[in-house]
Amino acid sequence: MRRIGNLVVRRSKLILFGFVSLVVLSSFWGFQAFGALKGGGYDNPNSDSTLVTELLQSEFGVDPAEVLVLVDLPSDADETDANGFPVHFELVQELSADLLDIEGVDSVLNYYTLGSPPNLKSEDGKLIYLLVDLDNKVDQTPVVAEIVDDYTGDYQGAQVHVSGFGAVTKAINETIYEDIIRAEIVAVPIVVLLLIFVFGSLVAAGLPLFVGGLAIVGSFLIIWIGSQFTDVSIFALNLVTGLGLGLGIDYSLLVVNRFREERAAGNDVATSVSNTVASAGKTVLFSGLTVALVLVSMVFFPQYFLQSFALAGVAVVIFAILGAAVAVPAMLNLLGDRVNSIRLIKRDLAPKDTGAWEKIARFTMRRPLPVLFVGLLFLASLFSLSSSVVFGQSDDRVLPADSPARVASDMLRERFEGRETSPIEILVKGTDEQVNEFIDVVADQEDIVRVAIVPTQEESDWVRINAITDLEPRSPEGLEQVVALRSLDVEVDEYLIGGGGAYYTDSQQGIEQALPIAALWVFISTFILLFLFTGSLVLPLKAILLNVLSLGAVFGLIGWIFQNGELQWLIGEYSVTGTIDTSSVVMIALVAFGLSMDYELFLLSRIKEQHDAGFNTVNSVALGLQRSGRIITAAALILAVTFGAFASSGVSIMKMLGLGIAVAILLDATLIRGFLVPAIMRLLGGANWWAPKWLKRLYEKAGLSH
Repeated sequence: MRRIGNLVVRRSKLILFGFVSLVVLSSFWGFQAFGALKGGGYDNPNSDSTLVTELLQSEFGVDPAEVLVLVDLPSDADETDANGFPVHFELVQELSADLLDIEGVDSVLNYYTLGSPPNLKSEDGKLIYLLVDLDNKVDQTPVVAEIVDDYTGDYQGAQVHVSGFGAVTKAINETIYEDIIRAEIVAVPIVVLLLIFVFGSLVAAGLPLFVGGLAIVGSFLIIWIGSQFTDVSIFALNLVTGLGLGLGIDYSLLVVNRFREERAAGNDVATSVSNTVASAGKTVLFSGLTVALVLVSMVFFPQYFLQSFALAGVAVVIFAILGAAVAVPAMLNLLGDRVNSIRLIKRDLAPKDTGAWEKIARFTMRRPLPVLFVGLLFLASLFSLSSSVVFGQSDDRVLPADSPARVASDMLRERFEGRETSPIEILVKGTDEQVNEFIDVVADQEDIVRVAIVPTQEESDWVRINAITDLEPRSPEGLEQVVALRSLDVEVDEYLIGGGGAYYTDSQQGIEQALPIAALWVFISTFILLFLFTGSLVLPLKAILLNVLSLGAVFGLIGWIFQNGELQWLIGEYSVTGTIDTSSVVMIALVAFGLSMDYELFLLSRIKEQHDAGFNTVNSVALGLQRSGRIITAAALILAVTFGAFASSGVSIMKMLGLGIAVAILLDATLIRGFLVPAIMRLLGGANWWAPKWLKRLYEKAGLSH
């Protein structure tokens, strides 16, 4: 880092121009990412449910309809005219023909052309639906958009609604895009005011925004490249904007603050920049690596919804590190003391060794046991709220209640017997007698409305069976039903369970199976990095345990809010399903864990400096907290505002992500870093820095102790 600092001093203009040019060039392709991302990604591709879908396509030629067009007729669908002909036949046929004329639509099947099957008609007889299959060889996004935009509403006296995966995905994508714009409109002015208050000058306040903006734009290129090779979730954009702005600001705060310290100590500009990169730059590097390694753990989960966040997170971290540890020092070398220009707040901008955080640290360390007891009791109280949490997964109900796609899906849910559009797909191998006995066993299961063989002209060793359930497929009850069906004691050669409920079950179980591996990766990688940073085996263990306690408290709080429907007066209305989304909980945990380690490194870097300079534990902690507390608090407030703005989203899981990460950040920056860390370090004393002698020698030999 010292060599990099010296290089930055010698080549400031070239480095700054190169970094900005790289990001500007990447924006030409990066902004294409908005049209390349997808709204799904919750399913497990390595599961029985996926195998069933593949077999249905290969063995039976089944291509599930991407769009369901619901037609709410003025009267009963089977009402006839004087000639005994259905009065709504022509209306439905004309609508089918209009839909078929849309480029990209492969086929349209409706209630009448399929022989008026009861399962395509609602219980009140007025609502029927059309199955619209799209061409898989073309981009389906504009096709779905045309269907939704042109046909939702009145059609010859009937009311048309559009549902299905394509329509719901379109609605989620559009809502998130609007939410990102609204969140930035809300967050950026508040962030600017906070930066001006923290830095005191307009020029200095502009540097973090500069880095954050470039980190966001640069990350779009990585996401776009990734989308050319694999599926990437639309939700990755939220992480990029929130984390890019937040980390860019966090790291720039640290660097600018350290530069001011070096100048206040009497060093010239070049020396100050070099020292800043060697000290704050090292902290930025380790902090970024920690966040990146934590987010990488999402690749262990089978769902591309979570894997997308690994890609987005690593991209953001890389650009944030380059911006804060290289580009900002280059700008500081060019600006010098002009970084303090356009002073809006008249105060001494040089950091102080005494102040509020130093007093808080000494107060805590004079009575560590009571502080520790109260703090842990508070965390335990919040964690206890999670005792009744039920985990589930997202469906169309993440959308606002008045969203057209949500309205259409609610009609399917409320006006049809069972979940006609989400049957349990069963493939069976066996003799005719075995298959018939199997059907009888399935039909006798609780909450199964009916079971029937699906006729097919295709030759296959498999027999296709549909079972209609009256349970919500993507629910804990749906999961229990699928598990029970897969555990049936029946004499057939083989059978597979697929369909919506099976997708949900396999996804939940996929997360459960991957969670221990991901957690092990997070704990081991952060433990190693923190050891390399501190030379202690105790401090990494302490940091991990405190983070786990903090996350437990956050889970309890978000479970209480979103499972029970609390605080809607504050964060806006959302659908209460009685569960909280498992994938979102995983994301909150990993992002919050990474950011918490970020602040841990901010604090430990300053405490270690004092310890290495010969100060005792009390003075090292007090001075370290004073020098880092203001930065940690400001960074946490800014990140909390950035992510908290997403709590205004119309998509309920984005509300949970925004609120959950914001609460985790604020809790960590106040209670954990301000009180519990000083209390524990005071109790441990010299043991804080313990490591075996042979490990200490290796640590010092590697040059990591300075």
